[in-house]
Amino acid sequence: MSAKRLFDFTASLAGLLLMSPLLAVIALAIRLESPGPAFFLQERVGYLGRTFRIIKFRTMRRNAPSEGPQITVGSDPRITRIGHLLRKSKLDELPQLFNVVKGEMSLVGPRPEVPAFMARYTPEQRSVILSVRPGITDFAAIEFSDEAEILARAKDPETAYVNEVMPRKFALYKRYVDERSLRLDIQLIGRTLAKIVKG
Repeated sequence: MSAKRLFDFTASLAGLLLMSPLLAVIALAIRLESPGPAFFLQERVGYLGRTFRIIKFRTMRRNAPSEGPQITVGSDPRITRIGHLLRKSKLDELPQLFNVVKGEMSLVGPRPEVPAFMARYTPEQRSVILSVRPGITDFAAIEFSDEAEILARAKDPETAYVNEVMPRKFALYKRYVDERSLRLDIQLIGRTLAKIVKG
């Protein structure tokens, strides 16, 4: 087991154990407000192109993701009240620690895309992005922490995402792949937590 994998596994497992009361409260709040499961699973593209099901807290009405675009912007009417709070605080991302423990994700790495958007990258770009495990955070996640608000201002959010956001994200993904180290991972985790605390 590499140092990165050992760090990912132990840190994620410890995080799940320490935050288990918080996770339980969030899950209960979701189910009380909106009928349906507390968790949302979605297919994403991971390491070497292998697909997996990412785990998040459900922030939309049940079956709502299939009723609209895959890009979620601004005050999307499908999002519940609890969902808005979870998205703003990034708490909806916490269940991805299960993906990290399972080895499908890393704490730090390029954010995993849905197959439809991953297919928009060139084969050369995909080879770079998929050469490492996808992560919960990275340079791009920090820079685009307010992505939904940015895209809400676009006339066509999906086109803006593909033509403007994805190229910038790729440059940041490549930077991470080129510079990756355990020390950098720890720095990016610290920067992510600081950004969340500042709001």
